[in-house]
Amino acid sequence: MNDWLLYLLSAAALAFAVSSWWGVRKLKALHIRSAVNEAAHEAGLTHQRVAVILNPVKSRAAEAKEAIQRACLTAGWEDPLFLETTAEDPGYSQAKAALEFKADVVLVGGGDGTVRVVAESLAHTNVAMGIIPLGTGNLLARNVDLDVNDLRANINAALFGQQRYIDTARMNIENSRTGHSSEHLFLVIAGIGMDAEILADTNDGLKKAVGWLAYTEAGMRHLPGRRRKVSVSLDESPEQARNIRSVLFANCGLVPGGIDFIPEAMIDDGMLDVVVMSPRSAFGWLAMYGKIVFKHRGNLPMMTMYRAGKIVIKCPEPLPTQVDGDPSGLATKVTVQVAPRSLLIRVKSQPA
Repeated sequence: MNDWLLYLLSAAALAFAVSSWWGVRKLKALHIRSAVNEAAHEAGLTHQRVAVILNPVKSRAAEAKEAIQRACLTAGWEDPLFLETTAEDPGYSQAKAALEFKADVVLVGGGDGTVRVVAESLAHTNVAMGIIPLGTGNLLARNVDLDVNDLRANINAALFGQQRYIDTARMNIENSRTGHSSEHLFLVIAGIGMDAEILADTNDGLKKAVGWLAYTEAGMRHLPGRRRKVSVSLDESPEQARNIRSVLFANCGLVPGGIDFIPEAMIDDGMLDVVVMSPRSAFGWLAMYGKIVFKHRGNLPMMTMYRAGKIVIKCPEPLPTQVDGDPSGLATKVTVQVAPRSLLIRVKSQPA
């Protein structure tokens, strides 16, 4: 790598760290995803059956369990049903058991993967999901204005807060080389291309040590690289040929570090915000980064944004994919579609 390119990438990394700190300071507790269709409303229940799905390997799982038990006891409710995920079953059978228990609310204590798996079972059921963020990214929690560091407040919101409907989305993945296909629900952001490469290549030890900043280290290593040829179709429109580094499908756009990646993305508007990124050089990445951090409304040729309810991406060579920060396999075709207002979640009570 040329010295000048290495210098630019290092400067970008430093700028990211500084502006992320600034973003946290400025945006914390100020950014609330507006309800386009309706505001949050009261659950209207004086007594609740509570099921709790916990990822036991998370550092605060035991503390969360004890606090939830104590809160339910104080409210005069029956003991919650506690269900733990395993490496073999990240939440599917546990969510089924919670529904069979006829829970009024299902609390999910874990990271983005656990939340996504449980949401897949709760979507279209009208059973509320309460979020107890215990992971690294905690993407959905951030986008519904939960303080990911305040365990007690999150338990209070999940048990006694208001509730609202949000959109979910599904990404169908097909790999013509292997014949493999799969479908994945996501709540925040899915993607194909470089973003998935970064997630798959992030060092787990570094992630445990510094949290979401570990993604920055992996991202800097993946900035150099070639663009890939794909076709893009939005809402059954004719295909467009594009050369891309990454395509993102956003249900909402606030990411760790206080960065509002896609300010226009609203969580209950029945649409997905699509970002096609195609920079040719480090200068292109820096221009994109500046647009995101400083919320510049001008158009950039290397960063095109669209809105659609259904998106189809085809590529001649398999590209990596991700859903809400979890790698989801290689694909030569992805079909992404929104499901409007399909999931009921608990949020903090808002002042009257």
